[in-house]
Amino acid sequence: MNPQAATQEISTVEAGMTADKPKTKGFSATLPSRKALPPFEALRAFDAVARLGGIRKAAQGLERDHAVISRHIRTMEAWTGAVLVERTPTGVTLTDQGRQYHEQIATAIDALANATLDLMKQSDEEALQIWCMPGLAFHWLTGKLGAFEAAYPNVAIEVRPTEASPDLAANEADIDIRFVPQYGADFQIPQGIRQLELACLPIIGVASPDYVEKAPPITKPTDLADHQLLHEESSEYWQDWLAANGHKSKGELTGPLLWQGHLTMDAARHGRGIALSNRIVAARDIEEGRLVDVGESIPAFNDKTLGKYLFLARADRWDLPSVRRFRTWLHTAIAKELPSS
Repeated sequence: MNPQAATQEISTVEAGMTADKPKTKGFSATLPSRKALPPFEALRAFDAVARLGGIRKAAQGLERDHAVISRHIRTMEAWTGAVLVERTPTGVTLTDQGRQYHEQIATAIDALANATLDLMKQSDEEALQIWCMPGLAFHWLTGKLGAFEAAYPNVAIEVRPTEASPDLAANEADIDIRFVPQYGADFQIPQGIRQLELACLPIIGVASPDYVEKAPPITKPTDLADHQLLHEESSEYWQDWLAANGHKSKGELTGPLLWQGHLTMDAARHGRGIALSNRIVAARDIEEGRLVDVGESIPAFNDKTLGKYLFLARADRWDLPSVRRFRTWLHTAIAKELPSS
């Protein structure tokens, strides 16, 4: 091929590449100015200082020496020509310019982090981060997970027992397992999150046989308001349960605040009062005689106080193999545990 023909062919190819070049909606096809983009490590350090409230806390969060973080802050100030932080005897605070700048970049940094995690999750089928109600986690899930791990040995499971729901959209977890009463305040499912009902169960009061024997007789649900009640993070759970069973008073309820379900269950085993639970969490304790359902066989107790376990995950990850396998296994395993009657 002669030089003129080769040049013409290259020009034709380049023209075709230009014509076929995809246009991405929402931003320019040209590169941003180098001056407009500060060094990312410096930007990350500034973001950490702003979010965590200080250079030393940012250094701990990023696992860097605090002198390195200080140097990055100076780099950011030199790069932007603005004073971003104020040094005080107690540390540093953002200036007005610093706060305004961080408000503008924080969303972009979060979007970058989430987009990267989204991409990683599409190809990572060997890790699942699960947030779960503490009662189910301690009294049921951890004892059953061996069966899932045996079936899928390559999947690394991380379980966090917590009353709080994760921000699934921000990748705090892959799966959330919640227990939601069907009375009291409505549970809102965030946009973009899909749910599966795993089980619907009565919420029951449980106590040790010794406590029931020594305590005042229980003939109806409202009698429990006069007993020693074991509360989780607040008395709201018991107040809602009693209200659903016809208790009118809004006065203070007795009993200690223990913050998590596994602690109220343990206190109930030791005769300290009555805890709220359900027959999946309390099944073994009831079967082995450590706890009793205080309303069992009493006609006045009914199924007004139901609660349901929900499996929650992002809709766009619902059918990822790891999520789908765990969901199927969990749904089947819980169904086997449900009371037959």
